[in-house]
Amino acid sequence: MALLSRVADRVYWAARYIERAEDSARILRAYGDVLADLPTTSTRWSPLVTISGSGVKLPAVSGSDESQVAQFLIADREHPNSILNAVDRSRDNLRTCREVLPREAWQTINDLSIYVRGAAVTSVERRRRDRFLTRVIDESRRLDGVMQSTMTRDEVFEMWRLGRYIERADMTTRVLGVRAATLLSLPAGAVDEFAEVQWMGVLRSLSALQMYQRATNGPINGPAVVRFLLFDHRFPRSVAGCLAEMRTSILRLPEYSTVLGAVEAADRQLRRSRPAADDGVALDAAMEEVQVALARLDGVMHDQYVVHEQ
Repeated sequence: MALLSRVADRVYWAARYIERAEDSARILRAYGDVLADLPTTSTRWSPLVTISGSGVKLPAVSGSDESQVAQFLIADREHPNSILNAVDRSRDNLRTCREVLPREAWQTINDLSIYVRGAAVTSVERRRRDRFLTRVIDESRRLDGVMQSTMTRDEVFEMWRLGRYIERADMTTRVLGVRAATLLSLPAGAVDEFAEVQWMGVLRSLSALQMYQRATNGPINGPAVVRFLLFDHRFPRSVAGCLAEMRTSILRLPEYSTVLGAVEAADRQLRRSRPAADDGVALDAAMEEVQVALARLDGVMHDQYVVHEQ
């Protein structure tokens, strides 16, 4: 068994948590923008709780209660995947291994954590929310840019990349399994006059709208959106793109064959989901299977590379 340092494990989880915070901020911001273009009767915020993947249910939540869902996703200390908790956990992991990080990386995550702790509760309000979410996204991008541009290409750096990409792939499947599957599940013959706006929201939640338009050079079509976000390996937020980047990093680690096999298994599961791109029920089930494959990959990496305390 190849055992990397506990530092590598902490960096891996720091990367997962900051990616989780960024993705949540991106999704919440995009969802708010889309709902501004929809009639009030179509406004439901509860799907965002499902996308967060926490398994936590809001007590007596109303699907249209924007402030309650926003508070849950941004500032709830009881919600393990809230932006507040995710940023704090990323900072806590990086704090214990500052000696291997570029100084600017620690400064960035520390400053972001201080900002989020001070602003999260008041940023639940709609008039302050967009500025807060944009700051989280921008600082997460800055942190990743620092790591990419100034960190030595060693095992710790590859674990950072692995953490970002496995978290990103998982979030993409959750967005598709909840939002896209719902949009594809209209009864036969039914027409949703706001479908295009909602598909644009799916793309925006993954910062994919412009790249989709560039790749397809055509109108926004539901199944085409699904296929782009799952299979276009050129797009770094597609599931296929994330798996390709993970494969690159794994090949740079010691004794990688078992972990590489888990990546290939996840890729095979992804390819089996291709027929589900046109059917909401099938897509939901297919995304759950891909999430299971990603969870297995995470477990294999942990077993292979994490030093266990005796």
